[in-house]
Amino acid sequence: MSISSINYASSVLGSQIRNINQQLTDLSTQLSTGKLSQSYSGMGTNEGFAIAGRAQLSNIAGYTDTITNVNVSINLANTALQSLTKIRSTVQTGSANTAQDLNVNGQTIAQNTAAAQFGSMVGVLNTQTGNRYLFSGTAVNTQSVADAGDIINGTTTQAGFKTVMAERQAADLGANGMGRLVQTHATPSTVVQVSEDVPGSPFGLKLKAASSTLTGATLTGPSGSPVSFSIDLNGNNPSNGDKLSVQFTLPDGTTEQIDLTASTATPTPLGSFAIDPGQPNAVPPVAPDPNITASNLNTALNTAIKKLAGTSLVAASAVTAGDNFFNTASSAIGAPKTSQAGPTVPISGATALSGTSPTDSIAPGFAAGDTLTVNGTTLTFVTTGATGNELNVGDSIQTLLSKIDGITGTSKPSTVHGGSITINTDDAASLNITSSNTGALGSLGFATTPVTATQPPLRVGSSPASSATTLVNGSATTVKWYLGNDGPGSARSTAMARVDDSVTVQYGAQANEDAIRRQLQAIAVFGTFSTSPTGQYSGGQVAALSLRVTQALTQQPGQQRIEDIQTDIAMAQNTMKDASTRQTQAKAQLQTIIDQAESASPDQVASEILSLQNALQASYQVTSNLAQLSLVKFL
Repeated sequence: MSISSINYASSVLGSQIRNINQQLTDLSTQLSTGKLSQSYSGMGTNEGFAIAGRAQLSNIAGYTDTITNVNVSINLANTALQSLTKIRSTVQTGSANTAQDLNVNGQTIAQNTAAAQFGSMVGVLNTQTGNRYLFSGTAVNTQSVADAGDIINGTTTQAGFKTVMAERQAADLGANGMGRLVQTHATPSTVVQVSEDVPGSPFGLKLKAASSTLTGATLTGPSGSPVSFSIDLNGNNPSNGDKLSVQFTLPDGTTEQIDLTASTATPTPLGSFAIDPGQPNAVPPVAPDPNITASNLNTALNTAIKKLAGTSLVAASAVTAGDNFFNTASSAIGAPKTSQAGPTVPISGATALSGTSPTDSIAPGFAAGDTLTVNGTTLTFVTTGATGNELNVGDSIQTLLSKIDGITGTSKPSTVHGGSITINTDDAASLNITSSNTGALGSLGFATTPVTATQPPLRVGSSPASSATTLVNGSATTVKWYLGNDGPGSARSTAMARVDDSVTVQYGAQANEDAIRRQLQAIAVFGTFSTSPTGQYSGGQVAALSLRVTQALTQQPGQQRIEDIQTDIAMAQNTMKDASTRQTQAKAQLQTIIDQAESASPDQVASEILSLQNALQASYQVTSNLAQLSLVKFL
C-alpha cells in the first residue's frame, strides 16, 4: 500500500491562500482604477443600467454637436439679417430725405447710395457657413442670389432688371407720352373725350372715376370697352370755380386724381382752364364761346395727363417693373369680357355669376351643382344659402375671387379691371383651377383649363414696347435673381435638426422670402432708375419714386418683416438652449447611475484589502506551523 503525500499546492489551505491572493489582486486593481472590474461580466447585476446610461450619454453628445453646429449657422444668419435691417434703414432714410439734385447720370446721391447698398445686400444674402449657403433653402450648395451686376445689367444672353424696367416704362408711357390714353376733341365742339387705348391692356393709366360740377355739362363714364369718359359742355360755359375731377389707377395699384377748375382769372391759375370771356368790348361785342372753353379744357386736361404720366406714372412703372422681375407672386390673367348688361359694358367685381339678360351678369353663367376646383379644393354652386366652400349662383365675381384668394392664400388680392380678371398667387407653380362648367369659366375670360399662373419674370410682350398690349413669361430670356430652393412650404422647414430625442428645430431661410424680396426689390428699383438730368418732369419722377420706395421699405401691417425671420430662428435657438439645459442635467444623473454601477469605493476596498491581508498573514502562519510538523510530533 502506498501513501500519498500531502503538499502545499494540493492542500485546502493552499487553495484558500491562492483565493485570498486573487482577491487582493482584484481589490488592488479596483483601488488603482476606481472600477469594480475591467470586464462587463465582473461588474455585477447593475451593469445593464450602466450600459443603457452610456448609450444615452452618446446620444446627448451627438445632440450637443448638432446644437453647436446649428448655433453657428443661426448666429451667422442673424448677423446677416441684422445687416439687412441696417441696409433698409440707410436706404429708407435717403429716399425719405432725398434732394432732387441730379448728377450727370440722372440720379440723386440717395440713389447712388441705394445702388451700392444693393450690392452689399446681395453679398449678405450669399453668406456661407463652411460650404453651406444660408439663404438657399434646401439647395445649400447653390449660391443664393445671382451676382449683383448680372441682376441689374444682365448677361450676354439674358436681360437684367435695367432692361425690364426700360421696356415697362416705354409700354406704360406709350408713344405719345399720355400713359396709353387717347384724347379726342373736334373743333369746333363742346365735347372732350378720353379713353384707354386697348381693352384689358396691363399698361398705362386706367380710368377709374370722373366727377363734374361744371354748370350745364354732361359727364358720361368711365365705361365701355375700351374704358372711356366724355364731358360735354352742351353749349354752356361753366361758372367760375366749377370743377372736373378724374381719377386714374396706376400700374402699381395706386390712384391719382386730376382736378381742373374753371376760371375767369388772367393769367389762368395752375390746375385751371380758362372760361372764354368773349370780346365784350368789340364792335359788335363777341359773346363767350363754349367751344373755345371746351378747347381750353381739352388743352388743360392734355397737359395735366402728360404731367401725371411723366411723373407718377413713370415712378409707378418702375415699381411695377420691379414686381415683374423680382416678385415670385404671379398671376393668371383672363381675356377682357363684357356682361349681359350691354355689348360695351365690361364685367366688373359687381357682375353676377349667373342671371338673365340684360342684367349685369356673365353668360353663360354658373348653375346649381356646378363646381370650381382651386388647388384641389372644390367650390360648389348652390341656388341660395351658400356656406363654407359654396357659392350662390347669383353671387358677384368679387365674391368668387375672395373665395379663390382664401384658398390660394395670396398676399396680393385678385382683381377685375377693364373687363379682365387677374387671379394672383404667391406660388405660381401650384395654381390650378378647373370647373365642371367650362363655358362659365370662359365667360370669366379663361378659355382654356386648367387655369394656371404665368411664371415670373414678366416681360413686355411685343415690340415696339410703346404699343404692346400683353405681358409674357420672360423666364428664358431674363436673369433669374434667386437661385436657391423655390419649392412650396415654409422657408424655415428647409433646414431641420433633431436636438433631443423628441425635439426638432427648424432654422432654414430663403432669399426670396417676402420680407427680403420686397427690400431687395425696392432698393434695386431706387438704385437702378435714372432719368434725364434736364428733363421737364425729372424732378417729379424722382420725387414720386422716392415716395414709393420709402413706403415700400416701411413695414405694413400683415406683411412679413425681417425681424419676424429673426424671431423665428431665435425661437429655434431658445428651444436648443432648453434642450441643452435638460441634457446637462440628464448627463449628471446618468453618470451617477454609471458610477454607482461600476465604481469601487476606495474606503471599502481599502478595508477589504486590510481584512484580506490579515487573513493572508494568519494563513501563512498556519502554513508555517504545518510545514514544521513531523510524524513523531503528529503522533
